[in-house]
Amino acid sequence: MRVAVVGHVEWVEFARVERMPAAGDIAHATDVWAEAAGGGAVAAVQLVRLAGEATLFTVLGNDELGRRARKQLTAQGVTVRAVVAKEPQRRAFTLVDGSGERTIVVLGPKLRPSGEEGGLPWEELRDADAVFFVSGDVAALRAARRARVLVATSRELPTLRDGGVELDALVGSAGDETERFGPGDLEPPPRLSITTSGGLGGWMNPGGPFRAAPIPGPVEDAYGCGDCFAAGLTFALGDGRSPAEAVELAARCGAAVLTGRGPYEGQLRL
Repeated sequence: MRVAVVGHVEWVEFARVERMPAAGDIAHATDVWAEAAGGGAVAAVQLVRLAGEATLFTVLGNDELGRRARKQLTAQGVTVRAVVAKEPQRRAFTLVDGSGERTIVVLGPKLRPSGEEGGLPWEELRDADAVFFVSGDVAALRAARRARVLVATSRELPTLRDGGVELDALVGSAGDETERFGPGDLEPPPRLSITTSGGLGGWMNPGGPFRAAPIPGPVEDAYGCGDCFAAGLTFALGDGRSPAEAVELAARCGAAVLTGRGPYEGQLRL
């Protein structure tokens, strides 16, 4: 399979704390680390572990963190197609509490890939079996639609609305206000829409409710669950599986990443 991701990358500094600090508190971290993450990066690495390869169309910062992000993702098996921005790499801070829940603070705007400005080989997407659209402009979205299967996150609903392309699947979290969507939000409507609800499972239309997958170990870190779910969905639909089978694999990806430190250690491998 040939799979790809269109989306952004962030350089994320992680800190594990016993509990999330309240206003005015001082929290002591028991573990700290930093790595390239963000929706585009996490989904691309998950796709490498499912399909054996994946290409990421993105924008990286013009600083040392941007260069480190490219080096890390390449070492993880991702084919990085990136332009270098005039701005430094977007960063984020993530606190992971004792229950594994993560809280994220981002610094700076998303470095979204553009299909209008040039610099990226968008023609490669004509040969893709499946693409996951995480972020980008309308031209990037329309370039991604050249793939046989296109999945997108509802986090980018305004761009999806302006693009006016038919999605094979739209996926978002019921617990995140920025990802909620409903009937009539997109025209044409997606062929399949999926709303996730963590351990409660979720809802697919058409198809109805689905169950969450069993978590294959102790919960470590919730960072990346949604992006791994979407990557698993993209892979399975590109592989020709039915929507129910695709959601089952996606749920397994979302559950597996919970068991690892950061967004990569626990990712499901086929």
